[in-house]
Amino acid sequence: MKQAFIKSTIILSIATLASKILGSIFRIPLQNIAGDEVLGIFSLVYPVYMVALILSVAGIPIAISKLISEANVHGDHERIYKIYVTAVILAFLFGLTSFTLIYSFSEPIAAVLGGASTRLALIVVSATLLVAPYMAVYRGYFQGFQDIRPTAVSQVLEQFIRVAFILMIAYVLVERNYSDEAVSAGIMAGSILGAVASAFYLRILFARSPLKPKAEGFRYSYSDFLKTGKTILYISLPICIGAITMALLNFVDSVTIPYSLKKADIDQNITYMYGIYGRGLSLVQIATVFSSSIVLPLIPLLTETLAEKNHEKARGILERTHRLTHLVSWPAAFGLLALSLPLNLALFKDLEGSAVLAVIGFSSVFTSLSVLGTGILQGINLAKQAAYIIFFGVVLKAAANIILVGVFGLIGAAYSTLAVYVVIFIANTIFIKKAVPFTVWKWKDSAVVISSIIMGGLISLSILYADIEHWSRLKALLFSGAAIIAGALIYFILLFITRGIDKTEIASLPLLNKGKSKGTN
Repeated sequence: MKQAFIKSTIILSIATLASKILGSIFRIPLQNIAGDEVLGIFSLVYPVYMVALILSVAGIPIAISKLISEANVHGDHERIYKIYVTAVILAFLFGLTSFTLIYSFSEPIAAVLGGASTRLALIVVSATLLVAPYMAVYRGYFQGFQDIRPTAVSQVLEQFIRVAFILMIAYVLVERNYSDEAVSAGIMAGSILGAVASAFYLRILFARSPLKPKAEGFRYSYSDFLKTGKTILYISLPICIGAITMALLNFVDSVTIPYSLKKADIDQNITYMYGIYGRGLSLVQIATVFSSSIVLPLIPLLTETLAEKNHEKARGILERTHRLTHLVSWPAAFGLLALSLPLNLALFKDLEGSAVLAVIGFSSVFTSLSVLGTGILQGINLAKQAAYIIFFGVVLKAAANIILVGVFGLIGAAYSTLAVYVVIFIANTIFIKKAVPFTVWKWKDSAVVISSIIMGGLISLSILYADIEHWSRLKALLFSGAAIIAGALIYFILLFITRGIDKTEIASLPLLNKGKSKGTN
């Protein structure tokens, strides 16, 4: 059973990682095809949809799977049937309510987001909320019978179709000279198509499955709905709060940055400027995929370890996951900082907003550590504390955006992002250390930072006197690729010199799952 659980976790983690990678990198070709204004509208609108989506469905698959798994152990088919019916009703209510609210208030929401040009895109993407909750029900149902494959396949299918149609629609509409507003609305249809394809796949699988619940004369009443619905919500809401972290902070950006730019009399083209800001967000999302992939299997593993009262093993898991995140995130952050100019030109066609990209890129190390910390707090049964930290971060981000954008312009939002994630990381660490005492910082971590700084400095020196403004995109791309390879070699050589890593640790880097069964190293 334990091996099956670990195998299922690995499958789901790989599928989620693949989905996140697809969801992160597509913004780069989108900007290349449609431009910064379309990327800006997308980046402004999508966090609103994501917050509504997470509030509607996050936690429901886990809640349903937990309840069905418990009922299945006792052979309670009536209970399984009632859980399924209740979940379907909740999915319908959540989806319809979320869509209706966004549609009804689309005009004032669009005004807050930066103008009327965002309204059509907002309405189109909100239609996805009518479909997405049903995917959560089916995924949770199959997971309740320890079948993780439908969830894994449907996640990848949804993301692949979504990204493919976003890019195809963008290309077709741009070629036909549609307005940026129309292109932005058109690409949002990709989200609907991805969700419909995924839901259709799950529905067919469900209809053909021997696990499909049968009514068998069972009666379902309003009191059953209230009782089971309350249980589902009780389990899913804390998970929802943890899942909303990044989306909520991005939502705050969508609301406060346009407001702050207007207040500072920089309102000639808000969506274009937010597109420039969105360039940095694209790179940060790619950089934080690694920490997210660590968090997914970490939560149930930590919960299980603490339930066994094995605090030494839990300490080892915490130190190992932090160590892995430090090893990857620090060089990535300094690399993005050093290569902001050539990367901006290579990936986004020009050097506009390179300073913003540099600051946001550097913040990726603290973003990764914050995502990791939030996941750990959930895993050690401190979801409530994680929620408090997140909401404090949201308030701080809103205030910092308004103040810093007013003083520094668009780059003020980048400073705000960096500062807020530093605060969240520190707060998370304090709560984690109180619950499970572990060594937060070792000499090896200092060696990682020192090696990353030197590596970043050497890369910066190589482009200090370069006339990048006159480089072609191909030259910038080739230089960036060569610099990344050289930087990685320099980084690991420096780690050996400073004794920040040894051969055994390098060999274990890709094998996190082996460390799970052993607990500590």
